[in-house]
Amino acid sequence: MSKQKILILDKEQIGHKLQRMAYEVWEHNSNETGVTLVGIESTGMAVAQSLAERLKKISPLKVEVLSVKMNKRKPLSDTIHLQADLSGKSVVLVDDVSNSGKTLLYALRPILDYETKKILVAVLVERKHKAFPISPDIVGHSVATTLQEHIEVETEGAAITGAYLV
Repeated sequence: MSKQKILILDKEQIGHKLQRMAYEVWEHNSNETGVTLVGIESTGMAVAQSLAERLKKISPLKVEVLSVKMNKRKPLSDTIHLQADLSGKSVVLVDDVSNSGKTLLYALRPILDYETKKILVAVLVERKHKAFPISPDIVGHSVATTLQEHIEVETEGAAITGAYLV
């Protein structure tokens, strides 16, 4: 028996959420000249790129987008690399879904190798089942779920097409 997918955000709703999130990033960085968005591969990177496009339209910030690649199921199985110097920068770590906080926590590790000005965490969808001490600063949509349910964010290329409860 296949699991039923329930649409919680369609493409248009996601666009509205991302626009509001972009304004929040700008508000948190209004005294900065630039911001670096670090997207967690792969759907987190799509969220980061979408935020970057919106930020460039609404703010004077110089926006840089980097990616961090990691094994989300076993984050210590591979070295997590970040190919940029983040010293002195304002950084926003971006992912599609925050669940237990594990992925976000391990993705912060390479960022902490630098003396950044500040670090914020932004997610498109947040679930309230924290097992690790990290909470996003910027949230597009918050969903109450059971521990057995999951959230999937779907993309077509760089476009985010939907978020589903599975």
